Amino acid sequence: MTTSAYKAFLFDMNGTMINDMEFHTKAWHHILTHDLNANLTWDEVKVQMYGKNSEVLDRLFGPGHFSPEEADRISLDKEKAYQQEYLSHLQLIKGLDRFLEKAKEHQIKMAIATAAITFNIDFTVDNLHIRHYFDALISADDVTKSKPHPETFLKAAAELGVAPEDCLVFEDAPKGVEAALNAGMDCLVITTMHTQDEFPAYGNIIGFVEDYTAPGLDALFTSREKIKG
Repeated sequence: MTTSAYKAFLFDMNGTMINDMEFHTKAWHHILTHDLNANLTWDEVKVQMYGKNSEVLDRLFGPGHFSPEEADRISLDKEKAYQQEYLSHLQLIKGLDRFLEKAKEHQIKMAIATAAITFNIDFTVDNLHIRHYFDALISADDVTKSKPHPETFLKAAAELGVAPEDCLVFEDAPKGVEAALNAGMDCLVITTMHTQDEFPAYGNIIGFVEDYTAPGLDALFTSREKIKG
């Protein structure tokens, strides 16, 4: 493995930058069970928390069950409920504020590359005052295919002007790690929602950490060493 530094860091957002996935699950569970009369348990909803909102609806109800307009309305209602519930809890995962600042000092380009809609990216970066760290913001609105398809990460790399192999992805979900693998990118896993044993033996994982205070993370600014969480 080369020891040269990564030229770009690509961050998934939900569960990777902010620990909010329980709030997304709560908002979805309420809408699905109360508004849409779906007979789903919390755990059945939780495992669907990846991809675009329209894809979540397609997986649960079947493709075409809702018109695009209906899906957009449901999606926006869900995000408004999520934001209202989560705002008072909104904060970066421990250590990420310092990590972003150090990456900027090392002139590493950074992007958010997420299945969240722009509405939620704006909610996060503006309320946390971190927009200035990022050279690109890729949302569900900017891609045709969601993770594990590599489009989200490849588009972020292209906007940064960095080759995929020079990017490091930060992810919390197996589907996101798979998307990074499909994009030809290394990946560091943040174990907010999934434990290490929930990840298949993807060859692009350089380590597992609970948060951004983990020992060894500073090495990522200058090399490509494996990280011991």
